[in-house]
Amino acid sequence: MSNTLASTMTYPEAHPYHPSHPAVDVSFIIPVYNEVENVDALIREVAQTGHRLNRSFEIVIVDDGSKDGTVAALKHLVTEFPQLRVVCLKRNFGQTPATAAGFRYARGKYFVTLDGDLQNDPAQVPEIINMLEAENLDIVCGWRKHRQDKALTRKLPSMIANRIIGATTGVRIHDYGCSLKVYRAEVAKEVPLYGEMHRFIPALASIDGAVIKEVPVNHRARVAGTSKYGLSRTFKVILDLLTVLFLKRFLTRPLHVFGRAGMGFFMVGALLLTYLVIDKLAFHHDIGTRPLLTLGMLMFITGIQLISTGLIAEIQARTYFESQDKPIFKVREVIQHDADSLG
Repeated sequence: MSNTLASTMTYPEAHPYHPSHPAVDVSFIIPVYNEVENVDALIREVAQTGHRLNRSFEIVIVDDGSKDGTVAALKHLVTEFPQLRVVCLKRNFGQTPATAAGFRYARGKYFVTLDGDLQNDPAQVPEIINMLEAENLDIVCGWRKHRQDKALTRKLPSMIANRIIGATTGVRIHDYGCSLKVYRAEVAKEVPLYGEMHRFIPALASIDGAVIKEVPVNHRARVAGTSKYGLSRTFKVILDLLTVLFLKRFLTRPLHVFGRAGMGFFMVGALLLTYLVIDKLAFHHDIGTRPLLTLGMLMFITGIQLISTGLIAEIQARTYFESQDKPIFKVREVIQHDADSLG
């Protein structure tokens, strides 16, 4: 048993995997941090849902540096549940890196993400997976329509953030923060995750044309442990939102965002300086001490700097795509006549 447990708990590097050849049908991916009071009930409930799927499944728990005995509890559960795999991170990295680790080590055709606090109800997962297949979707997002959290500190900030994110990214879903989501593995594995980006996965996936749908899901109040979320995360989310906005609109054409602003500053600065030169040469007015000269020079130089930044970003974007042979488009399907019928 010790050898089996060691091989389960130790991952020096991710095993080679290709989404077109999954080892199992469904991977439940659950990051946890200091959830010793919840993991036993969590694994049992998810395993029960997994058996209802009538598909092969695994439960990938990513322990994000817990210090409360969560890992010890999980080690015991591994002996009872053969579908359970535990990825232990070296320290507390945060939910986004933990989610990325889960995506990397999961071996399923479909990924189901859940929180480790038992507030997400996995009972609807079979229905959601069937919906994803029937409607040919890439991502199905849960919507905690009747959310069981404090109104002032959790629900209100979340509602405001969801409206801002939807308006900014163009992917309008009610609940970006709901961890209950189902993904096609190939879609999830191609989304780059860093910062607090896990909540923006639908927006990031939409850049490549992912088809996304939202469904109301049951949400339960936390009964054990303490929440790891606070208002301090709001500022991180706002900064990451700016990154998502740039990636969504200008990833393949960064010169457009820097160049527009740069040309605006450059043109205004050039007009001001031209006016001052004419004023000096034609009317012999002193311009050396005029604030307009400082403003014109500042705008002129700022315009040049922004355009130069855009050119550098354009070169970097081209290097990114060309060095990795990454296309700037994603093909969903190819429709054509059968090759044998073509003359």
